[in-house]
Amino acid sequence: MLRMAIVGSGPSGVYTAQSLIDQHGADGPPVAIDVLDRLPCPYGLVRYGVAPDHEKIKSLQTNLRRVLEHPRVRFLGNVPVGEAGVATRRLRELYHAVVYCVGAAKDRRLGIPGEDLAGSCSATDFVSWYSAHPDAIGHGFPLGARSAVVIGVGNVAVDVARVLARGASELAATDMPQGPLEALAASAVRDIHMVGRRGPSQAKFTTKELRELGTLPGAGVRVREEELAADPGYADPTGLPATARRNVAALRDWVKADGDEQRRIHLRFFLRPVELLDDGQGAVRAVRFERTAPDGAGGVRGTGELVDIEAQLVLRSVGYRGVPLEGLPFDTGTGTVPHAQGRVLRQGAPSPGEYVAGWIKRGPTGVIGTNRPCAKETAGSVLADLPALEGRAVSGRDPLEALREAGLSPVEWRGWLGIEAAEAALGSTLARGTVKIPDWDGLLTAARGA
Repeated sequence: MLRMAIVGSGPSGVYTAQSLIDQHGADGPPVAIDVLDRLPCPYGLVRYGVAPDHEKIKSLQTNLRRVLEHPRVRFLGNVPVGEAGVATRRLRELYHAVVYCVGAAKDRRLGIPGEDLAGSCSATDFVSWYSAHPDAIGHGFPLGARSAVVIGVGNVAVDVARVLARGASELAATDMPQGPLEALAASAVRDIHMVGRRGPSQAKFTTKELRELGTLPGAGVRVREEELAADPGYADPTGLPATARRNVAALRDWVKADGDEQRRIHLRFFLRPVELLDDGQGAVRAVRFERTAPDGAGGVRGTGELVDIEAQLVLRSVGYRGVPLEGLPFDTGTGTVPHAQGRVLRQGAPSPGEYVAGWIKRGPTGVIGTNRPCAKETAGSVLADLPALEGRAVSGRDPLEALREAGLSPVEWRGWLGIEAAEAALGSTLARGTVKIPDWDGLLTAARGA
């Protein structure tokens, strides 16, 4: 029996397991796959990163579930890997192959004065809070703010802006935990500014996400034609990639938008943040931007013109970055693990039995579906290495027993089913649908109760 571990149960981890099963020939040695996760719940960013009002994307859990319920796959949650749990060297002793699919856990900072003022937060932390991630910080977001600035023009920025603009009745229909739901329902935010340093043709959001902003009840979208017109692709979009061309068309429809909606979403371009301004009491009162202009080479240059936008809440959404995992090599420049077709490289040579897939392999790029070909490539490398992997000396014991003896308390699939049942029961008591349990104690209690 060849035992393989996949560290991480998000899309990249589950797609890797699926690829290993699909590509493994019937004439090869039998393979058992353990999917380990630090959290007691599976699905990674599909559970904790997809906005709660995006039910269609969240339905991807159904596809991931089929893989995790496969007879040759075992989910083991509540198993941290690294300094806080099982060491990577121990995994190499227990499994013939280990595939690390640990994502990019750290958000990028702006690196400007005032970034640490009260009211300045990471969009990642905000998403974790309203998505019920058990590591999320308590409610420290100043939702009494009149004006919020979201720095970034990717899909996460769009999600954050949309959630801030949603009404209470719309959010109540989601699986958002009760605390964030009540806080957002009472929010005083009326103006949400989503700001990018480059032009609309270079924005990273998808057209579907963008257009959804124009369908929110009680909210209106505002754009400034002079900022759109500064983009060469606005006047002549024929040479733009398809997504950029559709984005420009969507923005063009909002140029003349006007009204007295309760909440307004302002889409701003060619503004680079240079400082967060203090209100005199240690909290942010505005964001100072420098207006930029195309430099003719695909980037932007500063113009020296400064623009201040009022904000008591600032959420930065400028990307993610991988973090080192104890025992694995790490490229600090790219925030990834060095690899060749998914094979971990140590001093330039493949490390037997160690692999990577997902963001820790290629960096935080692409959408959920981008993980499929990435996982397929890594799985192909694992299976091509099977003859060498069979010769690796590993413990003959069931790794689950070894993890328990090490003091860990893995949550198996039946424990996850217990969490699902508890969340359905919680939603019933609140006269809502399923409602997520937001804390470690609640999740582990529900898992043990199963």
